[in-house]
Amino acid sequence: MARFSLIITSDRVYSGEKKDEITPMVEKALKEAGHELIFKTLVRNEEKEILGAIKKATEVSDIVLVTGGTGISPRDISVDVAKLLAKDTLPGFGEFHRSRSLSEIGYKALLSRATAFVVGKSIVAVSPGSPSAVKIALEILIPIADHARDQLNGVPHS
Repeated sequence: MARFSLIITSDRVYSGEKKDEITPMVEKALKEAGHELIFKTLVRNEEKEILGAIKKATEVSDIVLVTGGTGISPRDISVDVAKLLAKDTLPGFGEFHRSRSLSEIGYKALLSRATAFVVGKSIVAVSPGSPSAVKIALEILIPIADHARDQLNGVPHS
């Protein structure tokens, strides 16, 4: 069982202007897969808030899912903030995410900067914040969670 954290970056959800549809979806998917959501938080698109949340999440989790802030608008900074802490990049996450999104939303998917990083002994995956994008992120992360945890902790291949 892998330990997950969820960080939602959304000014609109934070202000109450928009409902959080992501947390219940993530909780349900992880529970069904036998994983545990041990930390969740909601932050604004502010560097200090995102940075603090990622640092806290990586202290307790194997996989951190950051939702929102992957586009090209001036407020989309989640990828840039996660990159500040990264010791390595996992480009396959973003490549596959965009590929899957392309069939659902068309060429707009190419404007996503979804990606994943290694931060300490955690994977930090940054996904667009729409429910369909988060679903794709979970489809990628859940099957690899245990293997990634083992790899990051130096457990030999079986």
